[in-house]
Amino acid sequence: MTSTRTATASFTITEARYVGAKIGADLRMINGLYGRPVLTDIDDYTEEVALLLRDGYLGTVDYGFKDTSANVWKLRLRYTATTGGQLLDSRPGSLPARASVTGHGWSSYLTYSLKFQLLTSTQQATVKDGLPITRVGAAEPTTIAGSTQSGHGYGRNGVGVNRDVYTAW
Repeated sequence: MTSTRTATASFTITEARYVGAKIGADLRMINGLYGRPVLTDIDDYTEEVALLLRDGYLGTVDYGFKDTSANVWKLRLRYTATTGGQLLDSRPGSLPARASVTGHGWSSYLTYSLKFQLLTSTQQATVKDGLPITRVGAAEPTTIAGSTQSGHGYGRNGVGVNRDVYTAW
Protein backbone atom coordinates (compact mmCIF):
# COMPACT_ATOMS: atom_id res chain seq x y z
CA MET A 1 0.00 0.00 0.00
CA THR A 2 1.33 3.42 -0.91
CA SER A 3 0.04 6.87 -0.24
CA THR A 4 0.99 10.23 -1.58
CA ARG A 5 0.55 13.50 0.23
CA THR A 6 1.17 16.96 -1.15
CA ALA A 7 1.41 19.89 1.22
CA THR A 8 1.11 23.36 -0.17
CA ALA A 9 1.72 26.44 1.88
CA SER A 10 -0.09 29.49 0.64
CA PHE A 11 -0.28 33.05 1.77
CA THR A 12 -3.93 34.06 1.93
CA ILE A 13 -5.58 37.43 1.50
CA THR A 14 -6.56 37.26 5.18
CA GLU A 15 -2.90 36.96 6.17
CA ALA A 16 -1.93 39.70 3.74
CA ARG A 17 -4.62 41.98 5.19
CA TYR A 18 -3.24 41.29 8.67
CA VAL A 19 0.12 42.70 7.52
CA GLY A 20 -1.64 45.55 5.70
CA ALA A 21 -3.60 46.42 8.85
CA LYS A 22 -0.36 46.89 10.76
CA ILE A 23 0.86 49.29 8.07
CA GLY A 24 -2.51 51.02 8.31
CA ALA A 25 -2.01 51.42 12.07
CA ASP A 26 1.35 53.12 11.40
CA LEU A 27 -0.32 55.44 8.89
CA ARG A 28 -3.09 56.31 11.35
CA MET A 29 -0.42 57.18 13.93
CA ILE A 30 1.31 59.39 11.37
CA ASN A 31 -2.04 61.07 10.71
CA GLY A 32 -2.44 61.69 14.44
CA LEU A 33 1.03 63.24 14.64
CA TYR A 34 1.11 65.24 11.41
CA GLY A 35 -2.45 65.44 10.04
CA ARG A 36 -1.80 63.30 6.96
CA PRO A 37 -2.38 60.98 5.18
CA VAL A 38 -6.09 61.57 4.81
CA LEU A 39 -7.80 58.90 6.91
CA THR A 40 -10.08 57.82 4.05
CA ASP A 41 -7.01 56.98 1.92
CA ILE A 42 -5.49 54.59 4.47
CA ASP A 43 -7.89 51.74 3.68
CA ASP A 44 -6.89 51.98 0.00
CA TYR A 45 -3.19 51.95 0.89
CA THR A 46 -3.58 48.87 3.08
CA GLU A 47 -5.68 46.98 0.54
CA GLU A 48 -3.15 47.76 -2.20
CA VAL A 49 -0.36 46.34 -0.04
CA ALA A 50 -2.43 43.26 0.85
CA LEU A 51 -3.27 42.43 -2.76
CA LEU A 52 0.30 42.86 -3.98
CA LEU A 53 1.81 41.04 -1.01
CA ARG A 54 -0.56 38.09 -1.37
CA ASP A 55 0.53 37.53 -4.97
CA GLY A 56 4.21 38.27 -4.41
CA TYR A 57 4.14 41.45 -6.48
CA LEU A 58 5.20 44.01 -3.85
CA GLY A 59 8.79 45.25 -3.88
CA THR A 60 8.74 48.29 -1.61
CA VAL A 61 6.20 50.91 -0.70
CA ASP A 62 7.06 54.28 0.80
CA TYR A 63 4.78 56.71 2.60
CA GLY A 64 5.72 60.09 3.95
CA PHE A 65 6.39 63.75 3.47
CA LYS A 66 8.66 65.12 0.80
CA ASP A 67 9.95 68.39 -0.57
CA THR A 68 8.11 68.22 -3.88
CA SER A 69 10.30 70.82 -5.60
CA ALA A 70 13.47 68.78 -4.94
CA ASN A 71 11.79 65.32 -4.84
CA VAL A 72 13.50 64.62 -1.50
CA TRP A 73 11.98 62.77 1.45
CA LYS A 74 11.72 64.62 4.78
CA LEU A 75 10.03 61.72 6.59
CA ARG A 76 9.60 58.31 4.98
CA LEU A 77 8.22 54.99 6.14
CA ARG A 78 9.53 52.27 3.80
CA TYR A 79 8.07 48.77 3.82
CA THR A 80 10.06 46.11 1.97
CA ALA A 81 8.38 42.81 1.12
CA THR A 82 10.13 39.84 2.70
CA THR A 83 9.61 36.10 2.58
CA GLY A 84 11.05 33.39 4.79
CA GLY A 85 13.95 33.89 7.11
CA GLN A 86 13.58 35.76 10.36
CA LEU A 87 10.34 37.66 9.94
CA LEU A 88 9.39 40.15 12.59
CA ASP A 89 5.85 40.75 13.78
CA SER A 90 6.23 43.91 15.81
CA ARG A 91 3.60 46.15 17.26
CA PRO A 92 2.85 49.21 15.11
CA GLY A 93 4.36 52.46 16.30
CA SER A 94 7.77 53.70 17.40
CA LEU A 95 7.45 56.58 14.95
CA PRO A 96 9.17 59.98 15.14
CA ALA A 97 6.90 62.56 16.73
CA ARG A 98 8.88 65.69 15.90
CA ALA A 99 9.99 65.46 12.28
CA SER A 100 10.11 68.74 10.41
CA VAL A 101 7.40 68.24 7.78
CA THR A 102 5.65 71.62 7.83
CA GLY A 103 5.07 72.81 4.28
CA HIS A 104 5.89 69.44 2.71
CA GLY A 105 3.41 67.33 0.80
CA TRP A 106 2.23 63.80 1.55
CA SER A 107 3.45 61.23 -0.93
CA SER A 108 3.64 57.51 -1.61
CA TYR A 109 5.97 55.61 -3.93
CA LEU A 110 5.72 51.90 -4.80
CA THR A 111 8.02 49.47 -6.56
CA TYR A 112 7.03 46.05 -7.85
CA SER A 113 8.84 42.75 -7.29
CA LEU A 114 10.78 40.78 -9.88
CA LYS A 115 7.85 38.34 -10.02
CA PHE A 116 5.63 41.21 -11.17
CA GLN A 117 8.24 42.42 -13.67
CA LEU A 118 8.28 38.94 -15.25
CA LEU A 119 4.56 39.16 -16.06
CA THR A 120 3.49 40.17 -19.54
CA SER A 121 2.41 43.78 -19.98
CA THR A 122 -1.20 42.58 -20.25
CA GLN A 123 -0.91 40.65 -16.99
CA GLN A 124 0.71 43.65 -15.29
CA ALA A 125 -2.13 45.89 -16.48
CA THR A 126 -4.70 43.41 -15.13
CA VAL A 127 -3.01 43.42 -11.71
CA LYS A 128 -2.83 47.22 -11.63
CA ASP A 129 -6.47 47.53 -12.71
CA GLY A 130 -7.49 45.43 -9.71
CA LEU A 131 -5.82 47.75 -7.20
CA PRO A 132 -7.66 50.47 -5.30
CA ILE A 133 -4.98 53.07 -6.11
CA THR A 134 -3.99 54.21 -9.57
CA ARG A 135 -0.31 55.02 -9.65
CA VAL A 136 1.47 56.90 -12.41
CA GLY A 137 5.13 56.72 -13.34
CA ALA A 138 7.40 59.13 -11.50
CA ALA A 139 11.01 59.50 -10.44
CA GLU A 140 11.70 57.87 -7.09
CA PRO A 141 12.19 60.45 -4.34
CA THR A 142 15.68 60.52 -2.85
CA THR A 143 17.07 60.98 0.64
CA ILE A 144 19.71 63.38 1.87
CA ALA A 145 21.43 63.73 5.23
CA GLY A 146 19.31 62.14 7.91
CA SER A 147 18.88 59.06 10.03
CA THR A 148 17.26 55.71 9.39
CA GLN A 149 15.72 53.50 12.04
CA SER A 150 15.17 49.83 11.15
CA GLY A 151 14.45 46.60 12.98
CA HIS A 152 10.66 46.77 12.81
CA GLY A 153 8.45 44.53 10.70
CA TYR A 154 5.14 42.79 10.28
CA GLY A 155 4.70 39.21 9.12
CA ARG A 156 2.39 36.27 8.93
CA ASN A 157 2.85 32.70 7.63
CA GLY A 158 6.32 33.32 6.19
CA VAL A 159 5.53 36.56 4.35
CA GLY A 160 5.71 40.12 5.55
CA VAL A 161 7.39 43.48 5.38
CA ASN A 162 10.39 45.02 7.08
CA ARG A 163 9.99 48.69 7.94
CA ASP A 164 12.55 51.44 8.12
CA VAL A 165 11.87 55.04 9.01
CA TYR A 166 13.99 57.78 7.48
CA THR A 167 14.00 61.30 8.97
CA ALA A 168 15.91 64.14 7.31
CA TRP A 169 18.03 66.39 9.52
